[in-house]
Amino acid sequence: MENAANDIDSRLAARLRALRADRGLTLEGLAERSGVSRSMISLVERGESSPTASVLDRLAAGLGVTLAALFAEAERADASPVARRADQTTWADPATGYRRRNLSPPGYPSPIELVEVELPPGARVSYDSGNRAAMVEQQVYLLDGTIELTVGEMTHRLSTGDCLAMRLDRPTGFHNPNDRTARYIVALTTDGRPALNAVKR
Repeated sequence: MENAANDIDSRLAARLRALRADRGLTLEGLAERSGVSRSMISLVERGESSPTASVLDRLAAGLGVTLAALFAEAERADASPVARRADQTTWADPATGYRRRNLSPPGYPSPIELVEVELPPGARVSYDSGNRAAMVEQQVYLLDGTIELTVGEMTHRLSTGDCLAMRLDRPTGFHNPNDRTARYIVALTTDGRPALNAVKR
């Protein structure tokens, strides 16, 4: 398990460095755009820190990508359109035990990303990245259990079979109020256009 976690951290480090370089951003520039300190970004890029979901979401927002994109591979022409379960990257938030699995075929060019999430009993995961470099649309479909999903100031209670569509342009929070794990699918898409509320921090 420890080796798997180290491998994920190494892949995440390389992906973050590549995305930052593609956008011509220095460590200071990404720190300004994301609200994450330069020293923390440096640690993540060297694979010396296991960042929380909240920190990763802020980095993704600063880079103009989705959180799922941080765990994805760069697009390539020879990528398979099929993602076998054994090849799907799984990551656990060290702060909450929340687990996410990238379902989409790695490296395959597509505007849609699919992620499966397991939220442990009682867990809360909050994302405060209201300001994003690009607009991201998201839908959440409950496979099993119940979650309370807060978007801005509104909270939606979702049960098995429910689906919520939302734009990631304000703080969001996920809470599992029950004593069993909740499972849900997240579908995300971004077209790269600047978000209406995008500002430099």
